[in-house]
Amino acid sequence: MLYIDCPYCGKRAHEEFTYIGDATKKRPDGAEKNDPAWVDYVYTRDNPRGPHLELWHHGLGCREVVKVLRNILTHEILGAGRPADDIPLPETETKP
Repeated sequence: MLYIDCPYCGKRAHEEFTYIGDATKKRPDGAEKNDPAWVDYVYTRDNPRGPHLELWHHGLGCREVVKVLRNILTHEILGAGRPADDIPLPETETKP
């Protein structure tokens, strides 16, 4: 079982949360009428490997949105915080 450390409620089982989406995607400006920018935002998704920032909704708890750093390959939760928090990605190993 996965546990997400909610910044509002503390450590909770992941069943209390609902995945919202990619936390790294930036929404286009509301005044922008550029269709390609909106199509990219809505439909284009990367398929990352390793650590990735995601947004989750704590629907069975505080009902707040939580930013979660999760390893996509292992499903390990590496960190969590408020949406505005800066959660640093772990350093990647480089081979000589």
